[in-house]
Parts: sequence; structure tokens; C-alpha cells
Amino acid sequence: MNAQIPLLNLFEYETRATEHLTQMALDYYAGGAWDEVTLRDNREAYDRIKLRPRMLMDVLNRSTCTTVLGQTLSMPILIAPMAFQCLAHPDGEVATARAASGLGTSMVVSTLATKSLEDVADTSNQWRQENQEVIEQQEELASNNFWFQLYVHRDRGLTQALVERAQSAGYQAICLTVDSPVMGHREKDKRNQFTLPTGMSLANLTTLKDLKIPERFGESGLFAYFSEQINPALTWADLDWLCSLSPLPVVVKGILRGDDALKAVEHGANAVIVSNHGGRQLDGAIASIEALSEVVAAVSEQAEVLVDGGIRRGTDVLKALALGAKAVLLGRPVLWGLAVGGEAGVRHVLQLLRDELDIAMALSGCACVDDIDSSLVLPPKFGW
Repeated sequence: MNAQIPLLNLFEYETRATEHLTQMALDYYAGGAWDEVTLRDNREAYDRIKLRPRMLMDVLNRSTCTTVLGQTLSMPILIAPMAFQCLAHPDGEVATARAASGLGTSMVVSTLATKSLEDVADTSNQWRQENQEVIEQQEELASNNFWFQLYVHRDRGLTQALVERAQSAGYQAICLTVDSPVMGHREKDKRNQFTLPTGMSLANLTTLKDLKIPERFGESGLFAYFSEQINPALTWADLDWLCSLSPLPVVVKGILRGDDALKAVEHGANAVIVSNHGGRQLDGAIASIEALSEVVAAVSEQAEVLVDGGIRRGTDVLKALALGAKAVLLGRPVLWGLAVGGEAGVRHVLQLLRDELDIAMALSGCACVDDIDSSLVLPPKFGW
């Protein structure tokens, strides 16, 4: 990071990150499916929601702490699962993990990570060993709150092995992605014939089956990988099977409808993430925030609901919580921070968003996360 020109917000990190990424990596991280309508709408939908702040509330002493799946977090902001983080920085997911541990929040580690799930967990444990004095003063830093994101492969034995490894490594939840039976059509990746650079691998998979992102002339290697390896026949019965594999809570990611959210809960999910995969799957799908209220209403108190997609300001986090989300997951801005400054960049991105949320809470009359409710927002009438 350039100390002479401090970056003030997540948008500035995105701009600066373009100076640190190859064109292939930038297009992979930033791009969406087809015409990128949903990608843009994820951001614009937040701007359509207006706030109704309460006045003359005592907000002298404030806290952004919360709990998700019983885990204490310093903020209602988790790091979303994102593949291939070594494209942004050589330390990749390890740097992201240290930043998350240092700020007392959760990271969801991708199946398609470029550092193994064991290395990421060990990094978090090592950070805690190095910072015992800090941990004694901040309860939310004490435990490994990381989750493991799962793609169900055609090889069920491989899928089961990933779950067992995550449990053995101390992960606290399995996050099943359900919106990717096939990969969305991402023209930037196809144009770039996306593949991983020499020396970079699918760290969680090479030891199990030596799986790699292939090189395909005129095609995205990742698209080819999904076509060959990911199971497109996934059904609710597979969620039952997944829940039977370990005692870890299961979080279903990629829900945009209330009826699907309810089915997820009925088949064993402990939480759902309202998500359209960052606009990278079905273009024209509604913005994640537009689907949130319906999902919250459908599952009621039966499961916790989280949301991702388009979050760039603390006011966005406030709006999501007011509409019923337990917490949000932050995606691309984490990669921008990683590209710009490694661990320090990720940490600063999270701090910026947390500090913006703190100010937004104060200006809305909320001293703690539990004070945030639906009275604070005037949502637009989504849809027709």
C-alpha cells in the first residue's frame, strides 16, 4: 500500500488493484456472466434502499459484535468463499486467513483454493498462538471460526473426503454451494482462455485425485473443469447425504427463493446464504438483497440467513441486517485488498467496512447489532 496516498474506501481498493493484477486474473475476479446485468444490479439494488434513522438514542458505547451459528464474531461481516486467491498475491488464502483471524471474523475457504484447507487452518491456529495476550482481551479472537465451502464433485468419495478433512482440520461448518450445477457463461474468461499459471494448483484436490484446471483452446479452463468434474445431478437428497457425513452444521449457499430456503432447512441446513454467486452464474437473476426478505420470511426462526453480493459500504451492511440478515459475506473487495497489500490489505478492507458500519449504526440510533431492525429501511418494491 502507498502510505502517502491512503485508500479511503473499497472502491479505491478496486481501482488500485488493477495495477497489481494480470488481465486474466482481473477479468476472472471482476467479471460476471453474459451481459453482467446481475453483477451490476447487485450493487445498484443497495442504492435503491433508503434508510430511516432513529434520533436521540444513546450511542456513546457501540459494538459491532455478533454471533453466527453460535460463533462469536467481532463484526457481522464474513469473508465469502473465493477461488484462486494466489492469483492476487503469492500468500493467497493464507494471508486472507491471518487477516480474518486478526480481526475476529470468519473466512469461508473455497474447494478451489490455491492453499490447502489444512494450511489455512494451521495459519489461523499459528496466529492465535502468536497473539495470546491480544486474545485474552478479545473473546472473539479465541477460536477458529472458519467454514469450508464445498462443491459436490461427480466423485462422491472425493466429496466425502473433503468434508472429513475439513472436520479434522477444525472447520466449524460446511458451506454447500448449490447454484452451480454447470458454470455460468463468462465471456471474459473464455476470451482469455482462463487457466492457472504454472506452479499454481488446486491445493485441496491435487492430493486426492490430482485434479487440475485444464487448458482449452478458445475456452475457459474453469468452464471445462466444471463440465467434467462437478455433479450437475445434485438434488435435495444429496443435501440429506451431506448432512449425514459429519456433525458440522451445513450452510446452503446460492438461495434466491423462499421455497428453496424452506426446503434447505427441511433437509438439514442450519443456515442459508442468499446469493447469486456475485452475478457469475445466471445473468438476469435478481440481486441478492432483493431476495433476502422473502427468504427470511420463509424460514422464520428455523435457520439463520446470510447474504452476499454487491456490498461495498457500511450502510449496505446496515441495510442487509435491517432486512433480516444475520450477517453478510464480503467477496471481491477482499481480493482487491489482497492484491494491493496482502494480509495488511485484506485487514484494512475489513476495518474500513467495519468502521463504516459502526458510524452508520451510530447515525441510525443503534448501539449494537441487535438494535438494527426493519424499521430502519424503506425498501423499494422489488420486481414488477
